[in-house]
Amino acid sequence: MILEDKKDAFVQLGAFLKQFTQQPYQQNPSVLFNDAFFEPFVSLINQLHESNSWFKRDQLHFAFKSWSDALTNDNLAKWLSAYNLQEDKLKTIGLILAGNIPMVGFHDILSVLMSGNKALIKLSSNDALLIPFLLNYLSTVEPQFKDRFEITKDKLQNFDAVIATGSDNTARYFDYYFGKYPNIIRKNRNSVAVLNGNESKEDMLALGEDIFRYFGLGCRNVSKLFVPKDYNFDDFFGGLFQFKDVLDDDKYTNNYDYNKAVFLMSNFKLLDNGFFTIKEDASYASPISSAFYEYYTDLSEVEEKLKADADKIQCIVSNNLVANSIAFGETQKPKLWDYADNVDTMNFLLSL
Repeated sequence: MILEDKKDAFVQLGAFLKQFTQQPYQQNPSVLFNDAFFEPFVSLINQLHESNSWFKRDQLHFAFKSWSDALTNDNLAKWLSAYNLQEDKLKTIGLILAGNIPMVGFHDILSVLMSGNKALIKLSSNDALLIPFLLNYLSTVEPQFKDRFEITKDKLQNFDAVIATGSDNTARYFDYYFGKYPNIIRKNRNSVAVLNGNESKEDMLALGEDIFRYFGLGCRNVSKLFVPKDYNFDDFFGGLFQFKDVLDDDKYTNNYDYNKAVFLMSNFKLLDNGFFTIKEDASYASPISSAFYEYYTDLSEVEEKLKADADKIQCIVSNNLVANSIAFGETQKPKLWDYADNVDTMNFLLSL
């Protein structure tokens, strides 16, 4: 396939998704095959919460906007300009996708198809409807894609390499079964925020987005805070107040009640605002509806800890207090070139 044809098809997919970033949904007459796909996608959106109760409509809208913003001609050109993509390799890449947030595995599919390979896809049961629909749309726009992907419910077979995303526990399984193949195996990661008490109100509002988007289920969600001694958490909790409506979601509320009860029965000292708890803890992976925090006396301590624990961390948020940090509110807006676990998926695929 010609690179431009592949790129143009994904640009059309981005334009298609852009129609569903807010309600009421607005049809764009320039989008290809809307007559066949617009209403079915509206129906699918209405069904998704039944298949995964975490997939609320506003969370889906956010995911569609993130992808429609990413899949533009300029963004695709910038991303792909770093690679030599002149020749299709047609290797079969087994993809084991996560399903914790909508379309979380789509970047792997995009990378496989743009690199000129074939995707053998094993979907997560938590996100088993969106991706097949979008691949159907993509292959309608560009029929040459029809032979470039396969979705399987069975054990992966007849592949040349594997990209698998899961937990620390499933990673051991993946290592056992796929260790003899070229692979990228992703484990648990979490994101952190480094604060010094001089953050603005706007910073704290944006940090709330980093914490609560997708109910905190993603590896890019902030689940750990580093704060100076005697830090006053009032401004932090003030930034979270805009997300109080999470209690309207029964599943979130059940998690909040349960995790708070577990903490209290263990006699942990908590700070609680009625819908979110924080507790002092050296770990990174906090339960849903909570975050951990850790005090520091000097930022150099934080730098050293983050460097030592780099394999556990996805994003670092701060006002340039530590190296490799990004701005508040940006964790769930990755660019196409922001690779999971900082492993360049395209380089891996092109090296096969």
